[in-house]
Amino acid sequence: MIEKEFTSRECRRSQSSITNLFEGISADLAEERFDTLLHLGAVRIERIVSAGQVTPEGEWYDQGWDEWILLLAGCATLILEGDHEPRLLTVGDCTLIPAHQQHRVEWTSPDEKTVWLAVHIGESRQ
Repeated sequence: MIEKEFTSRECRRSQSSITNLFEGISADLAEERFDTLLHLGAVRIERIVSAGQVTPEGEWYDQGWDEWILLLAGCATLILEGDHEPRLLTVGDCTLIPAHQQHRVEWTSPDEKTVWLAVHIGESRQ
């Protein structure tokens, strides 16, 4: 295996098609932000940025596709229908939410950005 060390300039030039998931996040985030990074066939990859936003009281997400989530920054609590307590998610935590599993975000940190990577699997293009 051949390894090469890149200078900062070479690295930037060689990775021109690479996106940094932490770039473009506004310091002031009045609303939760959803950015589709890739939509290929029945798979959509999305970055979600929260800053204290939650699912409105009494509302539940009920999606017709599986959703795998990974918390990249911040922290949050997620509750699935039937849970007795919300699940605390911290950096590096991931979980699969099966299709039609009702769920809601109960809390996201208001003091820092919570950055999610969501992979929607089996979603049809709309």
